[in-house]
Order: sequence, then structure tokens, then C-alpha cells
Amino acid sequence: MDSFPLFLKLQDRPCLIVGGGNVAVRKIRHLLNAGAKVYVLAPKIDASLQDLVDEKKITHINLQYSETALDNVELVVAATNDAKLNCDIAIDAEKRNILVNVVDNPEMGTFIMPSVIDRSPVVVAISTGGTSPVLARLLRARLETLIPSSYGQLAKLIGRFRDKVKQSFPEIKQRRLFWENILQGS
Repeated sequence: MDSFPLFLKLQDRPCLIVGGGNVAVRKIRHLLNAGAKVYVLAPKIDASLQDLVDEKKITHINLQYSETALDNVELVVAATNDAKLNCDIAIDAEKRNILVNVVDNPEMGTFIMPSVIDRSPVVVAISTGGTSPVLARLLRARLETLIPSSYGQLAKLIGRFRDKVKQSFPEIKQRRLFWENILQGS
């Protein structure tokens, strides 16, 4: 395993996207779905991003990149058309211990963004380690047909009963067997 799978809580956390094109749009949508506070640093942005600015869902910073743009952010995505600039962003972020994703160059970043199946709170992430995003998307499409959207509601229902089950079954093994019987039984 080349990368450790991990889910980050990004609600209201400041995240910076450097770049304002189509690739940035996809990354921004993922961050917004996770509740992140998204800042987009780019002299020019895609029309769909301008709509998000107008709706006050993201903040556009109409400037060129400089290292000070990393002040007070917890995660950065380098999504420009300039490979050297993306590399500089990655180096600057790593110096500051900021998580960084470099679009189309997974070796430069500290994390990759997987293909996601969202049945909140059930979330499945599929990754090829950045080697084949198309394959990850195809796998996601297949798995989406196997995971009903109602699984999110099921997980929420189970969550409401966790404490009661914990009280009834003090040992982890007992609880696991209980939930397996509930979820796999008739």
C-alpha cells in the first residue's frame, strides 16, 4: 500500500485551491461537499466558479501565487496549468507542514483525492494512487450500482441505537455479532 487511506474532517477548515480552471472546479466541489471553507487563488476563474463566488460558497482571491497565500490554510490543492508553479506550491506547503495535492502529479503532493461514492454518512473512497484516475472513476461507477443510496439512512438509523446496544452488550465482540446479525439476518 503506497498511501494510507484516511478521511479528514474539513468542516469550516480553510482550504486553498491555486488555479481556477476545470480541474480546480472538480476539486472545489469535493471540498465543499466536505464542508471546507474554500479559497480560490487565481487571476482568472471558470464561469462555474464565479457562480460559487456569487453564491458566497467560495472566496476568490484575484492574485498571482506567492508563498504568503499559504498563511492560515490547512490544506492546499495546486491545480494550475503550470507544472513548475505547482511544484513550487508543493515545496512551499511541505515546508509549512500543510497537506498538499498536486493535480496530475501525485508524487509531488502529500495526499491524493480519491474517487468517492457518497452515501453520507457511508463514504467509499477508491484510489489508484494517482496512477489511473479513469480506472478509479470506472470502479466507482460499478460500485455505485452495488451500494444503494438508502445505506446512508441505514447508517444514521444504526447510529441512533449505538449507545443502547453498547449498554446491552458491553463487549466489543458481542456488539459486532449483534450488528452482523441485524444487518445480515432476515
